[in-house]
Amino acid sequence: MNNILEVNVEDFDCWVDSGTTRKQLNNYLKDTGLWFPIDPGADACIGGMCSTSASGTNAVRFGTMRENVLNLECVLADGTVINTAGLKARSRKNVAGYNLTNLMIGSEGTLGVITKVALKLFPQPETILSAVAPFPDVASAVQSTVEIMQTGLPIARIEFLDEKSIQANNIYNKMGLDETPTLFLEFHGSKGTVDQQAEAAMEICKDNQCKEFNWATDPEERIKLWHARHNSWFAFKSIHPNRKAISTDVCVPISKLPEVLVQTKKDIEELNLKTVIVGHVGDGNFHTFISLDTADTEEMKRYYAYSEKLVRHAIKVEGTCTGEHGIGLGKMKYMEEQFGKSPIDTMRLIKKALDPNNILNPGKIF
Repeated sequence: MNNILEVNVEDFDCWVDSGTTRKQLNNYLKDTGLWFPIDPGADACIGGMCSTSASGTNAVRFGTMRENVLNLECVLADGTVINTAGLKARSRKNVAGYNLTNLMIGSEGTLGVITKVALKLFPQPETILSAVAPFPDVASAVQSTVEIMQTGLPIARIEFLDEKSIQANNIYNKMGLDETPTLFLEFHGSKGTVDQQAEAAMEICKDNQCKEFNWATDPEERIKLWHARHNSWFAFKSIHPNRKAISTDVCVPISKLPEVLVQTKKDIEELNLKTVIVGHVGDGNFHTFISLDTADTEEMKRYYAYSEKLVRHAIKVEGTCTGEHGIGLGKMKYMEEQFGKSPIDTMRLIKKALDPNNILNPGKIF
């Protein structure tokens, strides 16, 4: 179940088994000049990435799994095998019938078991340039993000790490970064293009009181930078040993991001929680990692109060209770608040039609 079945270089697509991992696929593609850019951090399998509609650091440029899957082979609850976009279809456009592909993507295994996936592929970038930009406060870092996105710069990655996350990374990954709210940025394209993009982003950051704007084109420097970002979870856990770590996320319209992030920082301070914030801020999506003593009932009460504040603030500004992590069990109670009753009833009808005996990941989502 982890075979790369077919690569169509001229069409920029491939078919893989659902157990194929993203790193396995990109290693296989190295000599073709193509790559698959969706990067949730972990070396996840493609089928799981479809079930959760994974995204990650490159989503600001390339989208999520929803935008990058052309077709799926799925096994339904009664054993029927279907191809969601047609028997062999892998065209970039397809409006034939219902969009069963995107129905399955993000369904968290509740509607079918994904066995094969047709994916879009992209040309490997000619030049990659990364940058680190520390700021005096959260508001100025996030405002820079909003302005960079509003200019239409085709930025490949723009990630936010708060001062406590930087501090944890300095200890765990030996980074030596200024311990203030920071943006990690990356630009793809030709040499001249990425230089122009970086200069434009630098000017915006400087206008928002950026302390400095350090560029990195050396592959080893870039790898170290993004390795640190992807290891932020482990860095956080390392500075709070013998405690339970929990991660949650929300996503909001990008114009609302400064407001929500500043309020989130205030909530964390008022509730006295051990927390860091990291985020794919170019999408309006951010995560908070919380360290807890689960035996401390007062601390757990403060955590639950914080989680509710975070979600309800996101929904209030027309965002979502989760941009990446999914519903599972923990966020079921917010579904009707976000959608209203009728859409949830419609989801239940779809679940009943495809899985009448409720055998596929029962009890999840609603």
